[in-house]
Amino acid sequence: MVHFLKMALLTPAILLFFACNASASQADWMQFKQLYVSPEGRVIDASQGNISHSEGQGFSMLLATHYKDKEAFDRIWQWTKKNLQVRSDHLLAWRWVPASGITDKNNASDGDLLVAWALLRASKEWHSPEYLKASGEIAKDVRTKMIFKAPQGLVLLPGENGFSGTDGATVNLSYWVFPALDEIGQADPSPQWSELEKTGMTILGYARFGRWGLPPDWLVLTKLVTPSPRFPKRFGYDAIRIPLYLIWSKRESAALLKPYRDFWNYFKDAKFLPAWTNLDDDSVDSYDSSLGIHALAKWVTGYPSAFSGKVQVGDGYYSSALSLLADMARQERGSR
Repeated sequence: MVHFLKMALLTPAILLFFACNASASQADWMQFKQLYVSPEGRVIDASQGNISHSEGQGFSMLLATHYKDKEAFDRIWQWTKKNLQVRSDHLLAWRWVPASGITDKNNASDGDLLVAWALLRASKEWHSPEYLKASGEIAKDVRTKMIFKAPQGLVLLPGENGFSGTDGATVNLSYWVFPALDEIGQADPSPQWSELEKTGMTILGYARFGRWGLPPDWLVLTKLVTPSPRFPKRFGYDAIRIPLYLIWSKRESAALLKPYRDFWNYFKDAKFLPAWTNLDDDSVDSYDSSLGIHALAKWVTGYPSAFSGKVQVGDGYYSSALSLLADMARQERGSR
């Protein structure tokens, strides 16, 4: 009875706190939609010539589900389905270019996984068998076409074409969207999803390079694990998502977060936060990171304390999405 009375006394304050935060969060999502989502549901990446890509569509579908915005979700999914799901399978062509449409039908497995995950969540939120079916179809094709047996175990190829051969498999560890891998088996039941998770975690444990022991954006897997020579040998715009996915999925540990914390804390008192570092010579970007990277870095370096980076929307699609996703992860991580 005493416990009940205490809760009753606290309820108005708690409700006000959550109402204020929900209102601010909804306003951030509204601003994101206004800036980056067209009336047709195309998510626009102005930094790359106003293209649209499966990653952006997937992030935005996921956010629409989080904000319970069915109208936006349906617009984004229908545009994605009509314009990107044009291959002979259920995977998505990764890039759409204004005035040209699809110029490359190769897929990006992180975009596929994000869209499948968003559809799975939407099927639960709005009780839609149609969304669940679409999620399962994409997830199954990711599993059967994109999971590759490397010496390290099962790995996720970034695309169907161009990432495996006699010189090994090229992978991107930020494509292991761990919170999505935790759930996607509900749409496509298979033990391979958990095997894929384990391999990703194992590789993360030793794919450490440069002064701060960071993972590169791109790795090549033979019997060894090394930065891929096909791409800049950097911890950069892709790999920054790794600690986000680790914390979101409850896979973080002090040892796993240490490289990111060491790198970002090194610049704590500097006038800028570099977006990347070269893992060969430890040089860094001479420009300040976007607001979204700043927000993510503040959360990761301060975790498990409350999210210390204000949600920032307005300095570009990717930066704004990172900021919103970090806030979404914070809310979900706190509720598990």
